[in-house]
Amino acid sequence: MKISGINDATVQMMQQYQKNDGLKQEAERTVAGVASPREKVDLSTRAKDVQAIRNAVAGMPDIREEKVQELKDRIEAGTYNVSGEKIAEKIVGESLLDIFA
Repeated sequence: MKISGINDATVQMMQQYQKNDGLKQEAERTVAGVASPREKVDLSTRAKDVQAIRNAVAGMPDIREEKVQELKDRIEAGTYNVSGEKIAEKIVGESLLDIFA
């Protein structure tokens, strides 16, 4: 059967549409949870190192009890001296970070 009025450009456009439609359906299947057989995840050495560091940090306590106790002891003994200049620097530094963050 011959259809008149269809040229090569129209045929190519229809083929491209069919190809794009097939790619769209494959993407929808992948999003829906059906993994394509050619998918593969490969972590770099750096990513593995970062993960190991994250795990190590996650295992650390949030509060360093020994440091807290040391400071308490020094405060009670009257041997803990704080520089007013250092405190002012920290306050100004944190304020600037809050402003520009």
